[in-house]
Amino acid sequence: MASRVATAEPVCLLENTPSRGLVVQQEALELLSEVTQPVVVVAITGPYRTGKSYLMNRLAAQRKGFSLGSTVQSHTKGIWMWCVAHPCQPGHTLVLLDTEGLGDTEKVCEEQELPLCLPGTLGKLWKSQARCPESGHSRCRGYVLTLSEHIRVKAAPRRSEDELEDSEKFASFFPTFVWLVRDFTLQLELDGKEISEDQYLENALKLRAESTPETQGYNRTRECIRRFFAERKCFVFDVPARRKDLAHLEEVEDEQLDPGFLQQLEKFCSYIWEKAPVKRVPGGHIITGKLLGKLAASYVEVIRSGAVPCLESTVMALAKAENAAAVEEAVRLYRDLMEQRVKLPTETLEELLELHARCEREALELFLARASARADAFFPLHLPAQRQVEAVKEKFCKDNEKVSRDKCEAALRDLFQELDKRIGDGVYSVPGGYELFRGHQQALVDKYRGLRGKGLKAPAVLHEFLQSRQTLAQSILKADLSLTEMEK
Repeated sequence: MASRVATAEPVCLLENTPSRGLVVQQEALELLSEVTQPVVVVAITGPYRTGKSYLMNRLAAQRKGFSLGSTVQSHTKGIWMWCVAHPCQPGHTLVLLDTEGLGDTEKVCEEQELPLCLPGTLGKLWKSQARCPESGHSRCRGYVLTLSEHIRVKAAPRRSEDELEDSEKFASFFPTFVWLVRDFTLQLELDGKEISEDQYLENALKLRAESTPETQGYNRTRECIRRFFAERKCFVFDVPARRKDLAHLEEVEDEQLDPGFLQQLEKFCSYIWEKAPVKRVPGGHIITGKLLGKLAASYVEVIRSGAVPCLESTVMALAKAENAAAVEEAVRLYRDLMEQRVKLPTETLEELLELHARCEREALELFLARASARADAFFPLHLPAQRQVEAVKEKFCKDNEKVSRDKCEAALRDLFQELDKRIGDGVYSVPGGYELFRGHQQALVDKYRGLRGKGLKAPAVLHEFLQSRQTLAQSILKADLSLTEMEK
């Protein structure tokens, strides 16, 4: 089945409702299951109505798609997904995730921030307004602290003294953190010198020396961002258009947008398209849409159960599931290749084993391509693959022998049918009949040996056949001797 690359429009991946809590949408999982290409995942999070959906639509090279909305009522309840063909990487799919706005006045409980943990492990854009990171920083702090509280890295129980180590381990799982600042009116300067957007972000993430409750909260947010996200990037955007056009920005032509905003938008999109890497799980295994869906479903299932999602356990469980599927697929390919290429019976066992080796090699290549590269999940499941392939090979060997035996026995029955009729008619019950019998029998044996396609059991079946006729041959010899003696 060909891989699905794009969806016509965004679909809800994770619904967040007061009554049912978190629900993964089956339609989205089915769409992802058809995406067998590697995926580049970009998720955006931030306060409500800050233009997140507009930017995601532009990343999809579209004007419309994700609902923008123009009121405080959030249009995006949960996480919405849009799969599009990657504009810069052929054979890859760009998966855009637009999260529900933080600060939505219709939020019903703190637990509904949990869905935001999912994009944090996939691909992260944080969008805020005006200044970075002060505007909405309390929400940002809640989000980043939620990561440490609601996601664990290791399956083993965590001790309080391991917090710093765990935070550093988060960085190996998490993607690049891109901070988007809209309506930026400040000068990019520090101590009278011009600085870059990235330098502006790093300066904003510096810790304060004072020891007050306010400072502790201020520093805690920045410590988490610095620990969880080893790679960070910042983009600032001018006000995109006139105030009256902001409510329907998706309908405004580029010529009517602020030139500075357009330049910044192009710079941002180019960075995401060219720099955002293919999604991988620890161990280096490339994530496809199918695996991404399983990853999302696994996280949500754990969250709904009230447990804390563990990245290591989730990756391990998915790796085992993927490896089990890879074993099944590889064995199926091996069986199909053998059925296509092996014409039973083969003349020798070596011929069959050579075909087996080639088919096994191709099946192993498929297994290695499909299976997780995570060593502790890979090797235990590599052995079942070999055992199952070996079992299929043994069946082919047995079938090969049976087909060969059946053909040989049928050929001998046909060849010796006339000879047996002569024996019954007494043709050889004469003096010298034994030599006549032996000559006729040898001619039939030579004819049998000249037949093609008998397979590897031809010599053994012939030997068994002649052995079974020894008594008959002896009786013909005895009769011959007796008749010859009487003739004398």
